[in-house]
Amino acid sequence: MKQQSGTPTRDPVRLDSATDAQVWHVASQEDPEAFGVIFDRHADAVHRFCARRSGSADAADDLVSIVFLEAWRRRGEVVLHHDSALPWLLGVARHTLSHRARTRLRHQRALDRLPRTWVPDHADGVVAQFDARRRLSDVERAFAELGTADQDVIALCVWQGLPYADAALTLGVPVGTVRSRLSRARTRLETLTEEQQNSNRAPRPGSKDA
Repeated sequence: MKQQSGTPTRDPVRLDSATDAQVWHVASQEDPEAFGVIFDRHADAVHRFCARRSGSADAADDLVSIVFLEAWRRRGEVVLHHDSALPWLLGVARHTLSHRARTRLRHQRALDRLPRTWVPDHADGVVAQFDARRRLSDVERAFAELGTADQDVIALCVWQGLPYADAALTLGVPVGTVRSRLSRARTRLETLTEEQQNSNRAPRPGSKDA
């Protein structure tokens, strides 16, 4: 059948079984359905990353919108050289976060509002021996004190579970740098968490133990 004039021509690709790179190529030809496949595949992962890095689910909603609007805007100029679009999308999310001047302040305020039942899945032995509520509070405060690079690598490799190679694509650094940053970040998080715990155990001025 002859293609009607004005109707977009789609590559012969089954979107449900195609790689992200293939779907992205179709999306770059002004195909919103193909872009919707990219969104459906990765919106939740981008939202989790943004929520954990900003400390606010509400802020993450806005950030996800910004990330995918930017992806749609750049669909024609960006060529994926990796089967998954997630590393590139998380890179956009990371840069979006870094340009929010008050991100750190909002992060801390949001952490204080989080329900006490929320337990981050990155606490892999660092605070396993402590009561869950105190553990949560200590790790939250320790994470907030980490530098941006350390927060990024923990969020990507531990929370998101990205392979080192994908995290390297997201951060724009060699795989070896990801490994060293993650090792440093875990050590720093453990140290800060221990300091927080020691501070909690210290007698308060005026108490009988002081």
